Amino acid sequence: MSDRLWYFDSSAGTAAVALPFDYRRAVEDWDSLRKKMVRQVPAEFTRDEWAYLVTFLEADNLMQPFLDSFGTPVADSSGAPSVLHRPRGLIAVWLPNNVSLLGPLVLVLLSLTGQPMRLKLGSSAEDLAGTFLRYAVANLPPGELRNSLATQVTAETFARDDPRQQELAGLAKVRIVFGTDAAAEAIHRLPHPLDSIGFSFVDRESEAWLEAGAVDDQTLTTLIKVFAIYGQAGCTSPRRVVLLNGSPDGVRDLRDRLLELWPAVAGADPAMHTASGNLMAEQWSRALGWDPLLTPRHGAVLASGSRELPAFESRMALRIQSATPEQALADLPPNIQTIGHALEAPEDPAWLELLARSSVLRFVPLGQMHHFGSRWDGQEFWRQCFELMEISS
Repeated sequence: MSDRLWYFDSSAGTAAVALPFDYRRAVEDWDSLRKKMVRQVPAEFTRDEWAYLVTFLEADNLMQPFLDSFGTPVADSSGAPSVLHRPRGLIAVWLPNNVSLLGPLVLVLLSLTGQPMRLKLGSSAEDLAGTFLRYAVANLPPGELRNSLATQVTAETFARDDPRQQELAGLAKVRIVFGTDAAAEAIHRLPHPLDSIGFSFVDRESEAWLEAGAVDDQTLTTLIKVFAIYGQAGCTSPRRVVLLNGSPDGVRDLRDRLLELWPAVAGADPAMHTASGNLMAEQWSRALGWDPLLTPRHGAVLASGSRELPAFESRMALRIQSATPEQALADLPPNIQTIGHALEAPEDPAWLELLARSSVLRFVPLGQMHHFGSRWDGQEFWRQCFELMEISS
């Protein structure tokens, strides 16, 4: 039961939100955990993953879902609430195999709703969600957040034909699926409560759009970091870099600058299978007409070419091309998700007018391409973990 009401004001009026705990204290508790996290990185996490998680737990970031969903917190209702947001109940999350860090991020965000949660882990993914859940329960300060995580949240791995799959769908009031189109279809076809709601975050692609006047070494360093952490495995990673209104020489120069900066930014030795795959991708792309270069130790393929060339796929391959904004729009894949940009004037209304004719779901600076939040793929999934009661007097 959610026996405490909290009030928020926005231009739409006053909203009451029912929560089982003091959400402000929960945010503070997550933030306080950061001090312990900086001292040691669990073996299951890379340093980059752990550092991202430490940043994610910053109090201002965790307050954002409340501000985006309900408005500005107020001590007491300044007027009669027009709506009440009430927790729906059990939240079930099916996590993907390719981006293990997504599990801890989802866990943290949904924990702030105060609702029971069951995470079904990808069958071949690292168990970062379960690892972080155990870490949080062991290291959070005593209080309602820690009790909620210890008693209401689980992270499990089981096969798709396991009876727990059907049981989970049958109990969930909110179903959130990250994975392939086929996986989402199969899960949402399982019997579920009629009043439950479902969200599907499925196969997506992303791109980076750059203008020459906005490109410097810092911008390219950010681009390398954003790409190198997941390569093409992440839906928010750029598979293609577009130099807007660029020339063939400009595209080659951009590729060469990325190659020069690469060792200082992403210098770790790649796995043997990654290096081998990149060598094959370099040969394949060259046969298709691209001009590819391998980074040191075959860590990645940076391929420049014209926009007419056929695409090639490899986990650590980055295609670099030039196009006008209209051409870049026409070339977008049908499952486009994020465009990470480095533009001279991103606030120019012309960009909004252009993208209004697209199916792009996120248009953000390069460094924010992987930033996960309460709105994802154009859906306010966090807010909709609460059902809405209208109030009128």
